[in-house]
Formats: sequence, structure tokens, C-alpha cells
Amino acid sequence: MLGMPREAENALVMAGPRPMEWSTVPYSSFQVPGQNGKQRTSSLASPIMLLTGHQSAIYTMKFNPSGTVIASGSHDREIFLWNVHEDCKNFMVLKGHKNAILDLQWTTDGSQIISASPDKTLRAWDVETGKQVKKMAEHSSFVNSCCPSRRGPPLVVSGSDDGTAKLWDLRQRGAIQTFPDKYQITAVSFSDASDKIFTGGIDNDVKVWDLRRNEVIMTLQGHADMLTGMQLSPDGSYLLTNSMDCSLRIWDMRPYAPQNRCLKILAGHQHNFEKNLLKCNWSPDGSKVTAGSADRMVYIWDTTSRRILYKLPGHTGSVNESVFHPTEPIIGSCSGDKQIYLGEIDATSGYPQPPK
Repeated sequence: MLGMPREAENALVMAGPRPMEWSTVPYSSFQVPGQNGKQRTSSLASPIMLLTGHQSAIYTMKFNPSGTVIASGSHDREIFLWNVHEDCKNFMVLKGHKNAILDLQWTTDGSQIISASPDKTLRAWDVETGKQVKKMAEHSSFVNSCCPSRRGPPLVVSGSDDGTAKLWDLRQRGAIQTFPDKYQITAVSFSDASDKIFTGGIDNDVKVWDLRRNEVIMTLQGHADMLTGMQLSPDGSYLLTNSMDCSLRIWDMRPYAPQNRCLKILAGHQHNFEKNLLKCNWSPDGSKVTAGSADRMVYIWDTTSRRILYKLPGHTGSVNESVFHPTEPIIGSCSGDKQIYLGEIDATSGYPQPPK
């Protein structure tokens, strides 16, 4: 995955993993460029870990807030929980959805997972017990995206093909607010203060909704195709969006920002005819962003220079989501090839740059 020689990459992929187990190549069997085969930058058992067990394409994955567990959601309708360290074992499977898992998120305290599915529901899961603790079933079509609030009451926003976003309070029955749009909503996020939500869909625009006024107070225009993912920056100041126009955009969401809030456009990754809802994510310090790609690569950009820092091979299918570990230089990625990679990245030396 991390720019290794082709024969070593094949060895890793061909390692013959068994269902529900992990596979890795011994570290001595390949050299990681820039590290002379010696220096390690993370606590992973090996510089590259391959996690297998899902029976179908994996659409989403997230590290928990402490970085000890990964949750992954698949077309096989199951959510797997994996240990990040040692053998990266799959230790729990959450079952209940009647269709694929398109998106999942951890609550801020790491105690619950929220998941979204084409079965028209969102569900909340207790991570300790593996039990479903809440089923939210008021959407009338696919639920594409979900996002919990960062602070305040335990709120969740969801976006659906039924053309609505809905606001849920995990302590109450039913949605507490509905935000009607004319178009399918494919990506949602909360503002840092949890007083606004952001929605994006097939009309290419990002809408900013004020929760108190229940109306759109701002529209961010610039993308030329449908939105597939969005995430607020760790400091709450910027919104990252991914679009089928094959670009990421960074928007300034601070009060009193200039009228043109689009600060950066990042390019290089690919969307294709599969029209998967490719996600996008920030590094914990906001200095980098990442997105998967239909060309089977994981892309990482520097947010200041807009340069591609890493273009990481290894997957044999579309990379649907890539995420940064919350505390260590580790990137995780999941793909239509049913596999998850965890890879150690060296933030200091970098890897050979992709051809211009």
C-alpha cells in the first residue's frame, strides 16, 4: 500500500487471509521507501496490516476517538469492530440492518456507533454490548449519510434520497426536525457549535441550515457534480467536501468570512461510473486531507500547498473511504475489494511523489 515494490505488494495481497482474521507481511520482507527498513513511526504490529472478513464491498470505516478500534460498514449489511493494535482482530459484529451500511460515525465519547443504510433507517449501537439501542425509521428512501453533534445534547443529522435531512435526539422518539430539499441528500455534517447543519446532494450545492430558524441561511456553490462526502475540520472552521466533479473543496465556515468561502480546490482522485459515495476526511491537526478514489488509490493532500503528498496503492477495487488515525501517523482505507488496509505513514520523510 505504501509505495512498496510491486512484488511485495503482491505478496501482501496474496497472503491468503482467512475469514475473520488478519494478514500481514513480515516487516523484513520489504523496504518502506525513506525508512531504510528500520525506523517505525507507529505502534502497528507491522507497517502495513490487511484486515479481511467482510463478505462484500466495504463502504465506510472510522477509528474510534481513542484510536483503539475501527468500525467498518459493508454491503454485506454488517458492521465489524476491529482492534487497531497487535493482530488487528475482528472482535465483534453488529447485525440488524436489512441492507448495506453506507455510512457510520462514532459518537464523541466513543460509546456508540451511528449507521445509515438503504433500508431507510439509521441505527445507534452500544459498542460495549454490540446491541442496537435505537432504530430511527422515518425516512422514506435510502439513508446515505449521518453525523453526530460534537457538543451539547446527543443529536444526529441524517440525509436521504427522500430529499430530506432529519435531526434526531438519541434520548427521544422520532425525528425532532425535518429539513426538506428538492433533491436527494447524499452528505451531511454538523457545525462545530451544533447550531447549524450542512447538507449536500445531487444539485451540487452545499446548503447551510440554521436549526433555530429551520431554513437555509447560506448556499455554497462551485462544485460541478453531486456531493459524495463532507467533513468539518477538527477546529470547526472549515468544511471539506468531495464531489463527482473529481475535486475536493475547502470552505471557510467562520463568521464574517468573505462572500466567496471556497478557499482551496484539491484534485487528483477519480470518481467513475460506479457513482459510489466516496468520503473525505481531515487529519487530526487539519494539515492534511484524504479521500479514496475509483482508481484504487488512497490520496493524501497537504492543505496549505494543495500538493498530493501520498498516492498509495494496494487495493484492487474502488477506495470508498480513507481515514487518519486520531493520534498516530496511520492511514486506514476500505474498498470494494472487501479489504481494509492500515498503513504507517512517515510525516517527515515523505514518499516518492506521483508523476505530475
